[in-house]
Amino acid sequence: MSIDILVPEMGESVIEATVGRWLVEAGAAVKAGQPLVELETDKVDLEVSAERDGVLAEILVEAGADVKIGDVLGRLGEASGESGGASGGGDAPAKQAAPTKTTTPDPEETPEETDVKATPVARRMAEEAGMDVSKISGSGSGGRVTKEDVEKALAAKVEPAREKISPSIASSQHPSPPPTASAASPFTRPDSHREERVKLSRRRRTIAQRLVEAQHNAAMLTTFNEVDMSAVMELRKRRRDAFEKQYGVRLGFMSFFTKATIGALKTFPRLNAEIDGDEMILKHYYDIGIAVGAEEGLVVPVLRDADRMSFAQIEQSIRDLAQKVQDGTLALADLQGGSFTITNGGVFGSMLSTPILNAPQVGILGLHKIAERPVVIDGAIVARPMMYLALSYDHRIVDGREAVQFLVKVKELIEDPERMLLEG
Repeated sequence: MSIDILVPEMGESVIEATVGRWLVEAGAAVKAGQPLVELETDKVDLEVSAERDGVLAEILVEAGADVKIGDVLGRLGEASGESGGASGGGDAPAKQAAPTKTTTPDPEETPEETDVKATPVARRMAEEAGMDVSKISGSGSGGRVTKEDVEKALAAKVEPAREKISPSIASSQHPSPPPTASAASPFTRPDSHREERVKLSRRRRTIAQRLVEAQHNAAMLTTFNEVDMSAVMELRKRRRDAFEKQYGVRLGFMSFFTKATIGALKTFPRLNAEIDGDEMILKHYYDIGIAVGAEEGLVVPVLRDADRMSFAQIEQSIRDLAQKVQDGTLALADLQGGSFTITNGGVFGSMLSTPILNAPQVGILGLHKIAERPVVIDGAIVARPMMYLALSYDHRIVDGREAVQFLVKVKELIEDPERMLLEG
């Protein structure tokens, strides 16, 4: 007897997904627990596995289709030989489930090619472009093929084609005179092959939707300040080697800003809140989201109870989450919740920006590039490593005074890091 392959529960607030790709062909035998199909959600990619041994009898939803929780993706039939013969009741022998949709395997494909490491996005891009992902050199962890690798391979494939010019164009010595006004027609680009239409992934569509909603649904403002990074940089320089030797992780800037942010949130708790109707929910915990760039767009994994973490635990957790993002192994639990977000555009060279709120949060701190600038200290002009800070906030519950003082508190803690220890 066949059983339905259903779209499973996918976690808090996730009700829809897009079918990424089927990992097994219709008609193929599968084992219990074997991944059958990849689903792309707005947060993470996940796999749906076989509930039992059997045969993938039917594929009902093809790659690229949108599905909801409970939708039937396909059907899993009994493995060959499991069905009994004709019974005493006169039933006909069970027929092997005939696949309705099959894919002819490439006779030249080897097991190594099917098992090539690639992110779901990279694999889909390669398939849509008709490229063999196993022939693409991977730059990700463990040689994993990434979106950027496929884009480079596509660019290398397109450039030679552009060099082939039509003989009629090459032989044309004199351009035609421009058309008269009466003969004018709507402009059509003759080299339309230089354009490409690409369907947005589910995650990118959701990111776009939520960013627009954040701007429409919140009274969002941004305030700025600057911080002298001299003290933190000097402390890191003195303690860097000993810290790494003791804890096995580098002492970065994010642990300092996470600690400073928590100190400021304790002083100004409305920035650690959210609005629910006509009520304000004040959160007495500090689940800090750390924005990380991914192939399909920014994701914000969360450091749970970051106020209880040491500097080493914060750095280790951030490193682990960043590795999960790179490998495409983030779980939904890594992204759920969060009371405040920190985003660091400085790693990409950003000098100044206005970060957008990560709804339903009411505050987000933006960090930027550290650059030596002239500043006046005790009447003298000196060069100091300076960073601009940006705080975007929801003016519905956070006043400008609170926002400005929040940034001043972060600035004070960063410029005098010993205060973080003294003030807890």
